[in-house]
Amino acid sequence: MTGADTIYLVEVGSERAGEGERNTVGGWPVLDAGLAWPVCDCGERMVLFFQVDVPADIAVFGGDHLLVFQCPRHNDACFPPSSRRLPEGFWDAPPDNDMRFWQILLHRGNIRAAEADAYLRPRRLILTRAEERIDEHGRGRPGFKLGGVPAWAQDPEHYICGCGAALAQVCQVPEDFGFDKRPERPSQPYTFHDDQYGLFLGNEVYIVACPEHCNAAAAWPIAQN
Repeated sequence: MTGADTIYLVEVGSERAGEGERNTVGGWPVLDAGLAWPVCDCGERMVLFFQVDVPADIAVFGGDHLLVFQCPRHNDACFPPSSRRLPEGFWDAPPDNDMRFWQILLHRGNIRAAEADAYLRPRRLILTRAEERIDEHGRGRPGFKLGGVPAWAQDPEHYICGCGAALAQVCQVPEDFGFDKRPERPSQPYTFHDDQYGLFLGNEVYIVACPEHCNAAAAWPIAQN
């Protein structure tokens, strides 16, 4: 397998993730210098849904650390930008969002937050190397995976970063994928499961990012169902 056709399947393990682990649901987010724990526009600190070190043999993003956050109070779909070519400065203040209730970061830092996420049960993520499979419609392998080709649920969506680079897939999360919450936390608004939180109303999510790494926040979640 080469970097172009190598993927990693992602599974949530049963073991608790400890302090200092980097492939986790919840847990202690690993950030970079100048990056703070994201806060929703409503003022609520976001939930760390998962973080993972992208393996070195994944094309384009190998060696990066990916973190996916969403507000515990706001759960909505992420609607597509109005233009396929994103304007300059889009990652600092996306003009098409009334509220920034999510944040996706991709960096190579190594600064562990002092606190663990307060909403989700910390669990280890298990990565299994696999080969991408492309069907007759050009769709990649379904499931929770790193790298590869999107398994589009609807028509393909393609975007150009403000820096001029074509956004490429770094991660895919399947529809209605649940992340177990801590028992003392309230249920997520508009949830599909009382004991779990989900991303973007449980839509299938394709995370695409800038291959030039022009901004640590240069990643967009395409939501389809």
